[in-house]
Amino acid sequence: MASRIATAELQSLRHAEDARRLYHQLQRAICQALLGLASALEAKDPYTRGHSERVGAWGRRLATALGRPADEIDTVTQAGLLHDIGKIGVPEAVLRKRGALDHDEWTLVRNHPMVGSQIVAPFELFAGGAAVIRHHHERWDGSGYPDGLAGAAIPLGARIVAVADVFDALTSDRPYRGALPRDTALAYLSEEAGRTLDADVVAVFLDLVYVADPA
Repeated sequence: MASRIATAELQSLRHAEDARRLYHQLQRAICQALLGLASALEAKDPYTRGHSERVGAWGRRLATALGRPADEIDTVTQAGLLHDIGKIGVPEAVLRKRGALDHDEWTLVRNHPMVGSQIVAPFELFAGGAAVIRHHHERWDGSGYPDGLAGAAIPLGARIVAVADVFDALTSDRPYRGALPRDTALAYLSEEAGRTLDADVVAVFLDLVYVADPA
């Protein structure tokens, strides 16, 4: 009897392990699908092609330089890759508009952090990144969106992605302007440090940039 019970328990453990393995495989497949969706979104727009990959890469380097634990570094990287996935709900004509956005268009754009966080939140592998995606347009002085968070109330991951996002946006072509020179973009980050951007994150970012390319 004891042997049969032990065998049944062993089989139950194996079934549970198989279920966990299948679950994590499914989560990874969802992860790849979301990353593919984000890449497809960017591929439609020559002005943002490669943007999320660069933000994810800078996010990883920043989080590492700030001494964050490995799981947090992975979360920031994934959130950087997916930070604009919510723009899937914004018409292409709005994203590529050369002139100023009207009120309704601007409202659509401002909603993309919330839409993005809602897309990834149900999936366990992305649950930690949902808050980073939602808050990557918050600003240190509380002037950002969608929730008007300020200072340390903004998740650190979101503050990291914000710096990477601003830098890459400034140094990339946009429908309404050409790419700015690297030093002009870095000067802008320095000016915004402690105002709209986390000064500590900006300082680390500047160090990383000058180490990578001191010219």
